[in-house]
Amino acid sequence: MHAIRQHEFGGPEVLVYEEVADPEPGPGQVRIANRAAGVHLLDTTFRSGDANSPYPLPELPFIPGREAAGVVDAVGEGVDPSWIGRHVVAHLGFASQGYAEKAVREVESVHEIPAGVDFGEAVAMIGTGRTALLVLSVGPVQADDVVVVPAAAGGLGTLLVQAAKHAGAHVIGLAGGPDKVRQVAANGADAAIDYRAADWTDVLDRALEGREATLFFDSVGGAVGRAVFERLGFGARMVVFGWSAGKATEATVEEIVGRGLTVSGALGPKIVAKMGGLRALEERSLAELAAGRLRPAVHTFKLAEAAEAHRALENRGTTGKVVLVP
Repeated sequence: MHAIRQHEFGGPEVLVYEEVADPEPGPGQVRIANRAAGVHLLDTTFRSGDANSPYPLPELPFIPGREAAGVVDAVGEGVDPSWIGRHVVAHLGFASQGYAEKAVREVESVHEIPAGVDFGEAVAMIGTGRTALLVLSVGPVQADDVVVVPAAAGGLGTLLVQAAKHAGAHVIGLAGGPDKVRQVAANGADAAIDYRAADWTDVLDRALEGREATLFFDSVGGAVGRAVFERLGFGARMVVFGWSAGKATEATVEEIVGRGLTVSGALGPKIVAKMGGLRALEERSLAELAAGRLRPAVHTFKLAEAAEAHRALENRGTTGKVVLVP
């Protein structure tokens, strides 16, 4: 089979498309003939060898990719042969191997894809979808909320905008560049704003229509996060799950307490356990997709173009969930 392998840490060019042996399913495992593989920002951290990675770096050489969807083409000892031919999706954990034409995973970690759901959408929901549900569990949206979503054209932001609109909230989505802004508007946001524009905070003030923001889903931080923070009303909620700008939104305890704000983190094992564990979240995210309540945006690249996919992701040149197609 063909796969993307990494023999050293570095830039996107270290992702090499090459031929490798097919993996064989062990006891309790199924083999998936991949039709889609998810690309995550964390993959770029593993690729670069960043010493500040929140997780241990992989041993070299390795095949990246933690999410895969496809058709079961072989089963290991102890697995019901009826799995062969089923359309499935799985989070591969830190074992990786998603950037390949085939991958193996324990059968209890595999989900059958609901009817009417394509492979790329399933990959998006198995990782990004479950994260969206975590964020929404910490910051549930009410119909009278005024919600601000930065990075609203990304895989996670797309789902948060949809969920907030389904709840009846007034939703303001922030994105970088005209193309992304158009996508955010098409996704249903009441206002879509280009935070790269010089006057974007003035546009934000007009979009608030004299109100103050009541719920802020903050995955960006930095100057954008601070600008939104300053527009939170008394008693507003701020849910933090990243800072892609390089540093978290700056705020003092005095500001938070004085304005009656609630600031919560939305990631971590305790929150996952409260929601019933990762598998329960994955099942719920796929159910939301099958029911049409959440629909991910997918940005596809060919498997052989994995290096280009990483470049585009790091340069913020993608929208939605980035997916590789063998």
